[in-house]
Amino acid sequence: MAKAPSAGLAAADPRVVALAAQVTESREQDIPLLLLKLKGILNSASLGREESKKIKQDIYDYDLTQYCMLVLQQDHSRLRGGWATAAQLAEILSHCCVGLEVKDDPEEFYKKFLPSAINNLLFLGRRLQARFIRAIKDEENQKFLHWFQTVTDAICWLFGGHIQLAACVLQNDHFLQLLMTDDVETATITMSVLHNILRVNSSVLLQVDEETLHPVLDELVYKLSSTTNPVIGNAVTKLLLVVAKFGKQLVKLLTARYRGLKELLSKQWTGKGFDRDLCQLLDLLYLEQSNGKGEIQRQHQAACIIQAMWRGFQTRKRLKKLPQAVTTLQRSFRAKREQELQHLKRQKEDEALKLQMQLQRQRAMRLFHERQLALLEIIHASQVNKYMEEIEGKSALTIQRFWRGYMARRNFHQQRQSLKEYKAAVVIQRAACKFLEKRRKRRPLSPWKYPKGLTDEQRLALQQKVDDYIKLHPASQMSEEMSKELHMQAQEKLAQFLLRSRVDQRAAQRRETLLAQVNTDVELLMNAPGLAETTEKDLDVFMSRSIPVATKARQSHNTMLKYNRWPWWKKLGDEFMEDDVIPDDALNAELGALFIGGRKSF
Repeated sequence: MAKAPSAGLAAADPRVVALAAQVTESREQDIPLLLLKLKGILNSASLGREESKKIKQDIYDYDLTQYCMLVLQQDHSRLRGGWATAAQLAEILSHCCVGLEVKDDPEEFYKKFLPSAINNLLFLGRRLQARFIRAIKDEENQKFLHWFQTVTDAICWLFGGHIQLAACVLQNDHFLQLLMTDDVETATITMSVLHNILRVNSSVLLQVDEETLHPVLDELVYKLSSTTNPVIGNAVTKLLLVVAKFGKQLVKLLTARYRGLKELLSKQWTGKGFDRDLCQLLDLLYLEQSNGKGEIQRQHQAACIIQAMWRGFQTRKRLKKLPQAVTTLQRSFRAKREQELQHLKRQKEDEALKLQMQLQRQRAMRLFHERQLALLEIIHASQVNKYMEEIEGKSALTIQRFWRGYMARRNFHQQRQSLKEYKAAVVIQRAACKFLEKRRKRRPLSPWKYPKGLTDEQRLALQQKVDDYIKLHPASQMSEEMSKELHMQAQEKLAQFLLRSRVDQRAAQRRETLLAQVNTDVELLMNAPGLAETTEKDLDVFMSRSIPVATKARQSHNTMLKYNRWPWWKKLGDEFMEDDVIPDDALNAELGALFIGGRKSF
């Protein structure tokens, strides 16, 4: 985007400077009406060519032409001034660009700005054409047709001043969409634009590729075959005559690609009021045909007949399979075309958003620099360095603050993901353990097998081993007093163990209570509003212990009701659980943070 040079600000036109300031400070919906003032500024510069160039250069330097180009993309049915303002802005944009010689960064102007301006003008023309076709009242029809004519005149004026844009117009998809219409008035105007392109730059047909030239010629020949309106026929005949007069290469293309064109022109369009142009076109086509006659042509025709017969046979053979194949092909083609259109639409929206963001950033930078200059004028010269150091320090602190905030948010998101993965692993492990335990309990016990009886020899050998072991390990004898003393010691240790286990149980319950209280306070703090939005009701939640208890109890109750209402397919994972048991992962989030106030007596 162009910027006004610092050396040329003093010599700039004050009206342009004032208008640029108004556009910068105004709302977006008021900008189109403000830009209409450029028409009066341009009309006042008719005294001399140098003055006009100077004003156009100032308008471009202050980004007013960029504003005009961006405004054309908006839907003017919702803006002040409507489509009439859009048509006038199109005319203003074309007059600002014609006669302008950009010295600073000309590549930006000629290779990016001008093609974008052509694209936006054609897009505006498509919108006006669609509304003209949908309009019901005659008065609305005439208005939209007049605005459409104004936009097309602006396009012709623009590529008339910059000849290289003629190829850009032909290669644009919006121009082909404008040409592919059944409406007589807009189609005639679009074909006049094509005629002006060929008149301004006759070599443009050889500059574009076949993918661009063939659809245009196909649409022109289609209009000849699909309509009987003499206005359309006259316009198409003149265009084809201009194409044929340009060179033999294009005449060969017409005769080779459209073999029935001569018969169509002679039978359907003779005597319609433009016989002179029609006769010239037919003479050129027949002349090209006569030059190629001979043995080669007869052989070519014979080969074509053989190929046609074979293709007809193959086509008739495939007719039985055609309906299903055509349906599948159409479905896939439409789906692919819809995806491509959506991709192009998103891409254009992203580009438009980038342009708007760039424009807003430049506007903000301009306002910031203006405020800086105003402050520097107020501050004494001896305090300038100190002021600049303070500004640099504040800027560094702002950058550091944003960076630390970004790092903290990123670390928080990473930790939250890790915690979620840990909880998921715990839930999976718990479910697997329950499943294995259920399966172990349901496993049938093996039938009891009685041991085999011992023989007499085995019984005597076993008795001998028992006697030998008793001789080697005689039993220690204990008196009755020692037994009582040992019993009393065991009773004391058991009493101490029970007392200590009761104390440990009380401490564990106390820890669980405190942990539940901490979880409740943490959740209340996380869900609490900001200080600027806090009310007395929010303060009561933190000052009273009964309100959060009631709130958490209600949430737990709602959770259990929600689980009971789940459909059967959501409970498929609970097939190995008891019927009256609710999954732990469904209640941990609610019951784990519930704090029961008060003290519990043991």
